[in-house]
Amino acid sequence: MRFLNYGSVNIDLIFTVDHIVKGGETLQSTSLNKSAGGKGANQSAALAKAGAPVFHAGKVGQDGGFLLQLLSSYGVDVSCIRTYEGSTGQALIQLDANKQNAIILYSGGNGQITTAEIDQTLQHFGSDDVLVLQNEIVHTDYLIKAAAQRGMKVCMNVAPFDPSVLTLPLELVDLLVVNEIEGAGLAGMQETPDFKAILERLVTRFPNSQILLTIGKQGCWYAFKDLRIHHDIYDTEVVDTTAAGDTFIGYYLASIARGHSIRQALQYASKAAGLAVSRPGAMASIPLADEVFYY
Repeated sequence: MRFLNYGSVNIDLIFTVDHIVKGGETLQSTSLNKSAGGKGANQSAALAKAGAPVFHAGKVGQDGGFLLQLLSSYGVDVSCIRTYEGSTGQALIQLDANKQNAIILYSGGNGQITTAEIDQTLQHFGSDDVLVLQNEIVHTDYLIKAAAQRGMKVCMNVAPFDPSVLTLPLELVDLLVVNEIEGAGLAGMQETPDFKAILERLVTRFPNSQILLTIGKQGCWYAFKDLRIHHDIYDTEVVDTTAAGDTFIGYYLASIARGHSIRQALQYASKAAGLAVSRPGAMASIPLADEVFYY
């Protein structure tokens, strides 16, 4: 099983602040860090660090060369990433005193991907492969349909959630990954602490899709048909939550590819995410396989 992650590649600018800036407010940051990011790139890094064969596809500008080198150093195959004359995607991240973040995105190369490039990339993949997607690039609807036509399995992390997600052919997705906010939006519900209600609504709405719902400190839920599995978090001191969800997804998929059960995959994914939040940064915080898996 190979993974093709057609996803975002960003340059992250991380400002450390006392609190998330309010409208009309000017705020001093205590530090500024530049690093590699993007939900897509983070998930590819997590897959690679977990030992899974992963190809990343996307587009970066001339300023993104260091991102390709970094992904490659983790074991990601970057031969499907194209370079163009414009800017790489950017993420402006505020990290507050409670280790929560607020993120502003600029699409850059993530918004310049073409359907012709998608077709050229997908011709190298087939029914034994998995397409991994997020909501940070263009033509996601085209990608889902094209991958399904080729017999590929599709994993879709509907983040960040916006109304465009509701227009996607999600009935073709094999694994839907959401947090509580995204899950409520996808289920057509107001935000609610009743996570089981969100889960059941999603199972009803997408009967042919596996659902993976992460709910912060309350762990995660897996649901498909009549099966329900819950797993608690791997409790660690929180330093930076930036790539926690991406780490969880990468390690879950890699665990399944290794032949582990769903319950074991949830365990390993939760442990990897717990280790990631105990460290600063995005890709740099993602643990290596020998820190997570029991051999």
